[in-house]
Amino acid sequence: MLTVDYDRLALAPGDRLLDLGCGAGRHAFEALRRGARAVAFDYDEAELKDVAAMAAAMDQAGDIPASGGSATTRGDATRLPFPDGAFDRIIAAEVLEHIADDEAAICELARVLRPGGTMAVTVPAWLAERICWALSDEYHAPFVEGGHVRIYRASDLRARLHGAGLEPRDAHRAHGIHAPYWWLRCAVGPTKDDNRFVRAYHQVLVWDIVGTLPWQRFTRLADRVLTPLFGKSIVIYARKPAAAAPSAEAR
Repeated sequence: MLTVDYDRLALAPGDRLLDLGCGAGRHAFEALRRGARAVAFDYDEAELKDVAAMAAAMDQAGDIPASGGSATTRGDATRLPFPDGAFDRIIAAEVLEHIADDEAAICELARVLRPGGTMAVTVPAWLAERICWALSDEYHAPFVEGGHVRIYRASDLRARLHGAGLEPRDAHRAHGIHAPYWWLRCAVGPTKDDNRFVRAYHQVLVWDIVGTLPWQRFTRLADRVLTPLFGKSIVIYARKPAAAAPSAEAR
């Protein structure tokens, strides 16, 4: 299940891509399939081990083009261990809402993105997230360790990106059928995976991802209808301005 549109990100074979807060690696794996040189970055060492194992299996199966390559790095998003301009493309999917100093993290992302490069940043959309917070304290910080620490409006995120020297451009929502699932989970208790209604809705999401064509037609149609109204995520694409050409005097 991808949140980012790789065409809007303008990812090309051979591009150096950073997947910040990679989690289980869904965006890094798609970048590898497209021939990118992807670095999966996360604070969770166990997640990174799983991502590295899957990337190795993909390589062995011939699923990664010759232009692609993978690496994993553990660290702090507010102090990235990469030089300036190290990446052509960056994805930061559903991670900034977990970081106390999100402005520091965004400045670091801007620093390691090359001039002329693009990034995609995704966070929970305001309405979908506000309802989750209202339904359950167990869903967010400070009531749960590692939970969401803030709710973004799209304008807030654009302002933060602009403040870091980036140029926010396209935006879209994603995952319309996922918002009601999380509302249901929050209503019954976010940790109650055995609830029969939660299990039934989860099965619908599984059908959407790996189901047969008749079920996918239904879920994809529902997602297209619901996403503009209350998509679970907002995605903003931003560009780092290209370096200014040297003046005649400097030359």
